[in-house]
Order: sequence, then structure tokens, then C-alpha cells
Amino acid sequence: MAEYYYPGATAIGIKARDGVVLAADKRVTYGYTLMSKSGKKVFRILDRAGIASAGFIADMQTLARTIEAEMKIFELESGMKPRVYNIARLLSLILHSSRFAPYVVETIVGGIDEEGPHIYVLDPLGAAIEDDYAAVGTGAQLAISIIESEFENGLTLEEARSLALRAVKAAFSRDATSGDGVDLLLISNNGVREEFVPV
Repeated sequence: MAEYYYPGATAIGIKARDGVVLAADKRVTYGYTLMSKSGKKVFRILDRAGIASAGFIADMQTLARTIEAEMKIFELESGMKPRVYNIARLLSLILHSSRFAPYVVETIVGGIDEEGPHIYVLDPLGAAIEDDYAAVGTGAQLAISIIESEFENGLTLEEARSLALRAVKAAFSRDATSGDGVDLLLISNNGVREEFVPV
């Protein structure tokens, strides 16, 4: 019987009063085999949204490129900027339509639109739930414990950034398959700011 090794990761999203923070670790593993220390698991989608993922890197990259291309087409054809819900809904439909040969990803969609900041968490089969914060991946239990103990409604973007870093770093301390730094997307009405924080 062949052994199957799931990829490890920690990805989180936190809603602030003036935007959204998405964060994920850089380590790429399959089981306890380290494949890379520079994997990208957060992806910018246009100028006011992004995706953070845990799962197979190839599936993450494919989905991020597909969603961004579709949203650019939507923007060009309609003359309107897509809402965060549009991005989450499209991703949900893609995941659900592939349920018999699923993408191996857990995904957080975050962004800001005319209705304010939003966070959606999606499972590999396309279920989408809006929430104030979310964590996915093998380090999710550790990360979510930090977020739940410190999260408050009305956090500023910088406060949410600080909380996101603490949560991902907490996962590093106990989850051997997460680590090697943190990629961040800070999304506000001013656009998307990308950061890398070595740990």
C-alpha cells in the first residue's frame, strides 16, 4: 500500500476596520520532506483582493492565475470592479465543479470593496463562509488559538498585521511543516501592499 503525504502549511486572514491582512508561511513540505523554503502561498488578485492558501502549490498557483484572469475579464467587460464576493463565488464554483478530481487546497479570499472589508474561507469542495478571521492548513489550530484570544472588532490594519504575524509564528513553534518566514498581503482602499517577514 502506497503512503500519501499531505502538504503542510499555515495560512490566515484577518479582517480589520480599514482592510484585510492575509498571511502564509513559506515552507513547502510533503509529509516531513522539505521541498522548498521559498514557496508563495499568498497571491494578489487585482488591486483590492488576494488569496491565501494551504495545500498543493501547483493547485494554488493555477487557481490564483485563473481567478485573476477571470476577474480582469469581468472588469473589462462590465466596466465595474469586482466585489470580494464575486471572487469568492467564482472560486467556489471552480472548486465545486472539480469535486470529483478536486484541487487539494484550503483557501482564504480577502479584500475590500464598496461594502467594506471581507474574509471568505473555502474548503476543497467549494463551500464558502464569510467570517471576521480564518486559519487553514496543518498549523491552523495553533494559529486560530492566538487569533481568537486577541481578536477584537475594529482592529486597525497595522494591529491586524501584528496579530497575523503572532498567529503564524505560534504555528511555527509546534507545526514542523510550517516555517521559513511569512508572506503578507495588506489590502486597503490604497491598494495591496506585499511584505515578507523572515522568522
